[in-house]
Amino acid sequence: MFTGIIEAVGQVLTIEPRGGDVRLHIGTVGKDVGHLPMDGIQLGDSIATNGVCLTVIEKSAQGYWTDVSVETLDLTTIRYWEVGTPVNVEYALTPASRLGGHIVSGHVDGVGEVLSRHPDARSERFMMRAPSEIAKYIAHKGSITVDGTSLTVNSVDGCDFDVNILPYTITHTVIGGYESGTKINLEVDVIARYLERLLLGDQAAAKQQTLIASKE
Repeated sequence: MFTGIIEAVGQVLTIEPRGGDVRLHIGTVGKDVGHLPMDGIQLGDSIATNGVCLTVIEKSAQGYWTDVSVETLDLTTIRYWEVGTPVNVEYALTPASRLGGHIVSGHVDGVGEVLSRHPDARSERFMMRAPSEIAKYIAHKGSITVDGTSLTVNSVDGCDFDVNILPYTITHTVIGGYESGTKINLEVDVIARYLERLLLGDQAAAKQQTLIASKE
């Protein structure tokens, strides 16, 4: 679990194809990236990388290595990454962590897109579009995770929503580099997803049983 409060901006150092999926080397230590030290990280620990929960399989002097499955490639922006792509990074929560953002699982729900950005006093306002299948979970003044950053939704219009980004967030996350057309990882509020399932009640189980029966 994570909070959506970004701790550093790292960088993709290496992309190695591995039998259909990929292995990534993410840099978090060095002059060109924000500093996220690996001293307290153990192999098998999780690090949110642009909002995607990835497992550390090896540490290096520059950062960490991680494997990315076909499923993750299909459902996130990782398939668009290149060497040099900047990425938001955040350690996983510990019992002593402050929950400064909101509860973030690191399981991306879909890939959205930046539509526009414009100045709004000292902040900047971004209009974004979510895939239609997850738009119903986005609510006015609710929480949404964009590339791992916990944000508050200002308004919603169908699949489109806008967020107001403060100067600190602009300069300390990858959001500062967004432009029209930028692809973004979106994770909706986990409470909304579970609430929908609970409201279905017995129907949720019935639909699953019907699906299973149809496959037999």
